[in-house]
Amino acid sequence: PITPHCVGASCLSLGLCLRARAITMAFSAIEDLEDYMASERTVELFVPGRICLMGEHSDWAGSYRRFNSSLLPGMCLVSGTNQGLYARACRHPSKLIVTSIDQGGNVCGPTEFSMDPQALLAAAATGDHFSYVAGVAYQILVRCHVSGLVLHNYKTDLPARKGLSSSAAACVLAARAFNRVYDLKLTVRGEMDLGYHGEITTPSQCGRMDQCCAFGPRPVLMTFDGDRLDCEELSLKSTLHLVIVELDGTKDTTVILQRLTKCYPVPDDDAQRGVHELLGAINQRIVRAAMAALDCGDMAALGALMDEAQEHFDRLATPLCPSQLTAPNLHRVLRHEPLRKHIFGAKGVGSQGDGCAQLLCRSATDAEAAMRIVETELGMRTMPLQIGASRPVGQAVVPAASFSAASFPASRTTPPALFPLLDADGILKPAILLLVEQAVDAGLAKVVIVVSPEHKGHFEALFRRPPSPREMARLPPRLQRYAEKIREVGAKVELVEQQEQLGLGHAVLCARAALEEEAPTLLLLGDHLYTTAHPEGTSCVRQLLAAYTGTSVMALQRTAEAHVHRYGCATGKWDISGKASWPTRFGDGGDAEPRRVHLTMLVEKPTAEFAATNLAVPGLPEGTYLSAFGLYIITETGALLQWLADAADARGASPTAPPLQLTEALDVLRAESGLQGYLVDGTRFDIGGEPQATPSSFLSPAPRYPSPPSSLSAPRAAGARAHDGAHDTSAARPRRPSSRRSTRLRRRSSPSRRQRCGGCRGGGRAAGREGRAAPPPPANHSEKARRSSGR
Repeated sequence: PITPHCVGASCLSLGLCLRARAITMAFSAIEDLEDYMASERTVELFVPGRICLMGEHSDWAGSYRRFNSSLLPGMCLVSGTNQGLYARACRHPSKLIVTSIDQGGNVCGPTEFSMDPQALLAAAATGDHFSYVAGVAYQILVRCHVSGLVLHNYKTDLPARKGLSSSAAACVLAARAFNRVYDLKLTVRGEMDLGYHGEITTPSQCGRMDQCCAFGPRPVLMTFDGDRLDCEELSLKSTLHLVIVELDGTKDTTVILQRLTKCYPVPDDDAQRGVHELLGAINQRIVRAAMAALDCGDMAALGALMDEAQEHFDRLATPLCPSQLTAPNLHRVLRHEPLRKHIFGAKGVGSQGDGCAQLLCRSATDAEAAMRIVETELGMRTMPLQIGASRPVGQAVVPAASFSAASFPASRTTPPALFPLLDADGILKPAILLLVEQAVDAGLAKVVIVVSPEHKGHFEALFRRPPSPREMARLPPRLQRYAEKIREVGAKVELVEQQEQLGLGHAVLCARAALEEEAPTLLLLGDHLYTTAHPEGTSCVRQLLAAYTGTSVMALQRTAEAHVHRYGCATGKWDISGKASWPTRFGDGGDAEPRRVHLTMLVEKPTAEFAATNLAVPGLPEGTYLSAFGLYIITETGALLQWLADAADARGASPTAPPLQLTEALDVLRAESGLQGYLVDGTRFDIGGEPQATPSSFLSPAPRYPSPPSSLSAPRAAGARAHDGAHDTSAARPRRPSSRRSTRLRRRSSPSRRQRCGGCRGGGRAAGREGRAAPPPPANHSEKARRSSGR
């Protein structure tokens, strides 16, 4: 490799003149690199550091189950941090070019490597600054057909050598850069594996838990069973306010590992059996209790478990390696009484010893107080660290300006989103009201509806203008109460206009000014209905919100091959983390059936031939595929909107330009930031998608997998008869006109008995006018039967 230009504190000894010259050279090189990247398609990347909350050393201990099946699997609770590495990446025809900047702003690079396996292997073996990236590039090159890569790490707020796995973050960053630039369709686990093998290509001796930073800044339960590694993403109910204390002591991780691994795979004495108990049964109990504490947001319980874990480690592990694990500086911090009122608990970090300590503080204010105490009274350096709860989904967008050609001419005057449907409560509602109610009932505070200018008044009348006093007086009490509910729901609705209908992606883009781009967004389709088949009656929207862990996710359904041309379709790899076995058949439901999919491809309305060749998903019956359900949660709202804006500018204003679809944008989001799929229990109904022979056919969708349940607590189309007579619809039923003229008009407009008869199409007189005889009735079609049929 070419010698890197390193600028920073190490340059001070060269003198001010030489240092200034080095800075100029490095910045000029980076500017040239940025100019090159501006002409290429780049991807934005972020990889956090990681901290082990519970279960250190259990990763390698669990791997010994290959030789001793009586050992318990290792379990650890690890979380990514909010601090990490920020980078941009793009292709290069022949080289690996890397730059980085550390937390202090010191720049290193650009450094160039030849994309040759032996050259990369030699660079990785040096253990230099960019050896981790070279090691990952070597692993990629021997597995995949790639050329080169430019990786520009332009910002770092993750400190090095603090027990936060900055080296593992660099390896995952390199693996993710190759994956997304070349669309290698690797899952998060695939990026983890490449990062791990890339790091062990260097002199580093990392564990399997370090690469969990690939999951992002959220906690992950990792289970180590021999060579098998399972990862389960967890959700945080409360933010963890941590303080990392640099203990300024001596610590040799190699010695610690040598002493502890001597206890495996079979213990020789009671002391070694104590280590087995520590990293086995005791560890599993504490990790499971910590998961429960995180799940209910009980930080006090989590802090108490930290204290307990440290106590067990001191009792059972320290006697095996007293020179490294006695750790006087660590215990000086843990026993410092002025800290106790500001923290819930504390323990060592990583392999333990006098490296770093982690303090779980009661609040952000307490974290600041704890840092002051440690720095002033103990003379040690500190760093704040927040592990934030996934930001809840609080906003939704509903495109409702679409024109349905299949429902013409009804859609000419009324968009499908305003089609009236009889809900299960017996109230006739516009379809859009059902969608907004689902979103608001799920806890969303804002619903943005995209409408056409000519129909905006109808939506305003529904959500903005309550019934007049005269109209309200005519409503029964039940509907008066519902009118008040509509007013409350309408307060959370914002209407934006789509001047031209240029595709679903364009409709979402029209809502940009009304959306908070830094917040996740729920997307519902305005011409769809979603009915639940969940055994507990959980709505489809709530199911998807419950499945959301911080990564963008789209709802999926099983679709027969004959219908894939009607939907956006997806393929990927099932997430079977924590599953004891792989189900041999899908579609039967049950907890054993995987529901989450790491998506590797999205295609808009593929042909059956394309689906058979490219979209098959292991485990599904032959001829069954995964298609979009019509519900999405987008984490990177701003990135998605920016891509849509750039795509709209590229298409221009030509009337012949293709519509701006959402599927292409979602596929880019999948490649750059990750996108998961989730199978929901329910059925979707495309209101304006195809002509409906009768209103009740909304309850009988085209064949899909699984078949819709026999009884649906679903909205019924207008005119459909209720299942029982309990629903009060008298308020919506007009009085029968009493005038004689109205009676004559009613008789004249109603079909005759002969016209209503199933055996005579249009009546004998009409058939005679056409010169054709009316078809004879069936032999067993008596006059009484004709009368019954007519009625």
